[in-house]
Amino acid sequence: MKQNFEGQLAALLQTITPPDAEAGNRASAKWNACAKPLGSLGLLEKAVEQIAALTGNEEVKVFPRSVLVLCADNGVVAQGVTQCDSSVTAVVARNIAVKRTSVCRMAAVAGCQVVPVDMGILDFEPVEGVLSCRIGNGTADISQGPAMTREQAAEAILTGIRLVEQQKQKGIRLLATGEMGIGNTTTSSAVASVLLSREVTEMTGRGAGLSDEGLQRKIKVIERAIECNNPDPSDPLDILSKVGGFDIAGMCGIFIGGALHKVPVLADGFISTVAALCAVRLCPNAGKAVLASHVSAEPAGRLILDALGKLPLITAGMRLGEGTGAVAAMPLLDMACAVYHDSYTFDEGGIEAYQPLGNS
Repeated sequence: MKQNFEGQLAALLQTITPPDAEAGNRASAKWNACAKPLGSLGLLEKAVEQIAALTGNEEVKVFPRSVLVLCADNGVVAQGVTQCDSSVTAVVARNIAVKRTSVCRMAAVAGCQVVPVDMGILDFEPVEGVLSCRIGNGTADISQGPAMTREQAAEAILTGIRLVEQQKQKGIRLLATGEMGIGNTTTSSAVASVLLSREVTEMTGRGAGLSDEGLQRKIKVIERAIECNNPDPSDPLDILSKVGGFDIAGMCGIFIGGALHKVPVLADGFISTVAALCAVRLCPNAGKAVLASHVSAEPAGRLILDALGKLPLITAGMRLGEGTGAVAAMPLLDMACAVYHDSYTFDEGGIEAYQPLGNS
């Protein structure tokens, strides 16, 4: 019997509720009782309050945690938009499985599990340590036609949702999104251009290090992809299916899954936040699960965060991918929670509490 993935997705989106404002307010009150100037930990306080509002519980915990690294190939690589070919996706995925890559080393410091996921790596043989969730054998070339079918896009999103459910069942309290896929800054720039109705030149960067000539070729390929596919800016599923990738669609599902299963999700950089914006466009309430880890050095990094209405915890000019920026933000949340849970209060210190500005 034919699966109706789009129908399943639509039904799930209807069940996602707004954030729990009362729990967020209780977290704010707990912060305000800590013996320090009000709001003095800035975005760290806001992050804890957001997690409380997501989970409905002001007793915020961010451990144990995982980074889900979604790996997939993109047919547009055939157009010369990258420095290396698609075989590198498989090589890096195997190295993630044996804990050798950048995100693995950073995650070890942050006390985070790394879960590589095959969403559609080209000609990839199963490998121990890489979770197989293949939607297809890489996407088609977006400059020649749609990347995938609409049902495949919905299936990829549902796969991301299911990954969150599985992590929640294992006791995970904090997730991060990561990706690995040669050519995925090309697909992300295409999706971002359509979502924000902006010129491709404004949304496209050098990725892993293209020359001036390579950058111009990449821009022309994206422009051709948008022209030939004519994605509907008001329909995120149409955009993802026509000019996206299995990794972006899967991460979109992770953010939706975070909102559905009440697990906060740290977005990594440009590619992850493009996926987050797709999730929020599909379901505005999905934004309650999205935490912005950092602002990518890619040209559109800040624009995507602005569209999400999110402020980054880190501004470090990062653009590595794999979830490295998201993992880098985890120790900041740990330190915030240490103060939130264990700081002495004004009453305990015999200090007169600070009053909000404007109060007498």
